[in-house]
Amino acid sequence: MDIALQFLPVTAGRWPDFETLFGPKGAFCGCWCVALRLPYAIRGTMSTEERKDFMRARIEAGPPPGILGYSEGKPVAWVQVGPRHDVPQFNTPRTCSRPLEEREAEDAGVWAVSCFFLSSPLRGKGLSHQMLAAAIDHARAGGARCLDACPIDHTKQAKSVTLCIGSTAIFDAAGFEMVARRKDGRPLMRLDLRQ
Repeated sequence: MDIALQFLPVTAGRWPDFETLFGPKGAFCGCWCVALRLPYAIRGTMSTEERKDFMRARIEAGPPPGILGYSEGKPVAWVQVGPRHDVPQFNTPRTCSRPLEEREAEDAGVWAVSCFFLSSPLRGKGLSHQMLAAAIDHARAGGARCLDACPIDHTKQAKSVTLCIGSTAIFDAAGFEMVARRKDGRPLMRLDLRQ
């Protein structure tokens, strides 16, 4: 059976859906999707509830930091996608996801798709391709010139607890190209949205 997801930007009015999807554990280990927003020195000292409050405030402040996917009216998927400057830890100089040029970290036209979360009953059904396609559409509608990602190459790393960043296979299928490789198995990939 094919599953078609409908995606909408996460706004203050959709916070209850975001909260429902992330559940009491805050998605992965109480992260609440703040890992790329705050340095570890700060987020490591925060409780799960404080991380949740931080993300709620970020969503309420706008603009939407990502999109929610719905199946039969229920929230089942999340993709963090937006300008690079909204996820500062994606840009730090020592990370393999850092931009090609330093100025791109503040360029409103350079976006990043940096996290995926799917409710467990729907995992393994190929929905990551729909999630990425929706992220591309959202970035294009938001005025992005290019969209960056730093996925995991599962031909090199068969198992990973960081699957939330996506597999190179879905980015290859969507037309992303490798623009840098700073760590084995973690290419920086880019899609030019002007074409």
